[in-house]
Amino acid sequence: MILAKTDLQRLLEGKEANPHFYFGMHPHTKGRKKGQVIRCRLANAKRCLVVHAGKPTEEGVELERITECGFFEGWIPEKSSFPYQFRIEDYNGQFRQIYDPYSFASLFSPDDLYLFNQGNDHRCYNKLGAHLKEIDGVKGVSFAVWAPNAERVSVVGDFNQWDGRYHPMRRMDRSGVWEIFLPGLEEGEKYKYEIFGRDGHLRLKTDPYATYYEAPPNNASIVYDLRGYDWGDEEWIRARDEGKAPVDRPISVYEIHLGSWKRHEADHRPLTYRELAHQLTDYVLEMGFTHVEILPVAEHPFTGSWGYQVSGFFAPTHRFGDPKDFMYFVDYLHRHGIGIIVDWVPGHFPKDTFALAQFDGTHLYEHADPRQGEHKDWGTLIFNYGREEVNGFLVSNALSWMDRYHIDGLRVDAVASMLYLDYSREEGEWIPNQYGGRENIEAIEFLRKTNDVVHKYHPGVLMIAEESTSWGGVTKPTSEYGLGFDLKWNMGWMHDTLEYFAKDPLYRKHHHSELTFGMLYQYSEKFISVFSHDEVVHGKGSMLMKMGAGTIAEKAAHLRSLYGYMWMYPGKKLLFMGSEFGQSEEWKYDDQLQWHLRQYLDHEGLRLLVKDLNHLYQKESALSCRDLTPEGFRWVNGGDTEQSVLTFLRQGEKAEDIFLIVCHFTPIERRPYRVGVPFGGYWEEILNTNASCYGGTGLGNMGGVQAESYAWDGFEQSLNLYIPPHSVSVFRWKA
Repeated sequence: MILAKTDLQRLLEGKEANPHFYFGMHPHTKGRKKGQVIRCRLANAKRCLVVHAGKPTEEGVELERITECGFFEGWIPEKSSFPYQFRIEDYNGQFRQIYDPYSFASLFSPDDLYLFNQGNDHRCYNKLGAHLKEIDGVKGVSFAVWAPNAERVSVVGDFNQWDGRYHPMRRMDRSGVWEIFLPGLEEGEKYKYEIFGRDGHLRLKTDPYATYYEAPPNNASIVYDLRGYDWGDEEWIRARDEGKAPVDRPISVYEIHLGSWKRHEADHRPLTYRELAHQLTDYVLEMGFTHVEILPVAEHPFTGSWGYQVSGFFAPTHRFGDPKDFMYFVDYLHRHGIGIIVDWVPGHFPKDTFALAQFDGTHLYEHADPRQGEHKDWGTLIFNYGREEVNGFLVSNALSWMDRYHIDGLRVDAVASMLYLDYSREEGEWIPNQYGGRENIEAIEFLRKTNDVVHKYHPGVLMIAEESTSWGGVTKPTSEYGLGFDLKWNMGWMHDTLEYFAKDPLYRKHHHSELTFGMLYQYSEKFISVFSHDEVVHGKGSMLMKMGAGTIAEKAAHLRSLYGYMWMYPGKKLLFMGSEFGQSEEWKYDDQLQWHLRQYLDHEGLRLLVKDLNHLYQKESALSCRDLTPEGFRWVNGGDTEQSVLTFLRQGEKAEDIFLIVCHFTPIERRPYRVGVPFGGYWEEILNTNASCYGGTGLGNMGGVQAESYAWDGFEQSLNLYIPPHSVSVFRWKA
């Protein structure tokens, strides 16, 4: 045996960080003869011969079997190295011929590693993870993973009986990256990383950069070839990235959870990505939404987390199909003019032992101190945004959804939990920043960097913050010291408005300011008005059941007026699935929506109203082009508390492009009710939430009203109106 016994022992015990130094072919002088020493470790191998690659008839040189576990070594009197293969006889008498994984050079350059450690390889997912490759005509899979504190990392799978002794990876200098190329592996191989930590423990981990996963409980990563899908959305992508700023367009979002929107009739299973593509597209086109937003679609082990506890950040969940099925889903939406936004969760991750937690035996992706690294409310861990490789992981993950899957936007979850070091913590449970403050400076810089990088490569993509506090500058550009988001969920408006509508109409006049207060800060950020999934879970009741006292018909009238108010109010729009037809039950993640309720007019009328509101919003530019600037809005009378009436104008870019909105939130008729208007002439009533087709009484203003030269509300002209109970009426000036 040529190899020293101490080196052999270290290799056998799996404690060698550079197995390529020993395995494979290396120059070795035997006596005075120059030659090559070859070593390998093979599972289930009885004999092993070395043959020249491309010479299948050659007998080859037999290697000596050093140990019972399949460690072979041999010397060949060849002065220089040559391409070779192993011809192996298994114990069952079968023969196979393979290339040696340790005969291939590293695929990483020093620049690759330098950029990765800096966190500046924006697409490091192209190198880390598992990738089908062809090297010197040999097909196989390259594996790379970051585990800087590991003593040894191996790839394990069915191909080596899940035994980490057979394919240890090479550590790339001090970068913390481990890599290996395994020839002969193909798409569909299941694998994990076996990591031997400095604490002496073995850990079996899924690949953080994997693109496809096995279902729980095994959760193995799966080699998957993302190449080859024939996209048909080039026109959509070009228009998205080369057109006007996305926030100047109508944006009305239908928020859905893929597993519970609809279920298959025969066996009640969730629809697949491809089934969803067709059914959802047809529905969204009918309803007039411009985008769909899906709750987190990245791989997650626990269905009850709704996708918010992610274990596979780079992989669409296996629950509805494979990654190319997801590509088809996105592509089909795009080819029918529908954008898609994905909920993204960079704020935390679960403690599951097979995933990111203590990945290499240390707190690698998370903080070690629980005062910085643990969300007690959610039972999850917080990313260490001060570690550049973690930043690079998350930034490249954001980009991967656009690069690989053509996603049109990311709604970033729980931004407030990232911004504040004391988020949901008592005194003594958090660590101040270096200046003694509560701001998480590292997370702030991470968010700014992510938004800048995404907008650099994909200028038409929307970055949306779910941020629940009054943090300033969320939607200001990073050049102006903002966070750089395009839109922010208007959580304050949502909570105040729902508080108002939950009250008995008799008492609403005492809470009128809950509707008007939001205008004081409406233009401090670029807002999207939302009624999201968060409002219809955990005992909060459905949107319909939140409405003030009364029968289902009365609650439906309340909800129609709320939706009319929301769609006419400045800001982009988002509505969670089922709310559009007034689902009566809270949302259940493991069941489909109550589609059967559509047979009743109280519910179907709501749906038809949302449909008409969406189409009106898209058709009339005055309702969207100035959604985010104060020039597009003017109060007519926001102070009629006694009668619970709000009146305001929506103004387009041209003076004649103007709409009057009249909102009334009690069950009493207001007749006559005078409203000032800026122009004389005819004001056409183009929408009335009390219309009989929506389930209302059908009473309104007979299609429109002629203005009178009667000064009111600060204007020289005014309209004498009939205002139905619980209604919103929209009037367009026709001159």
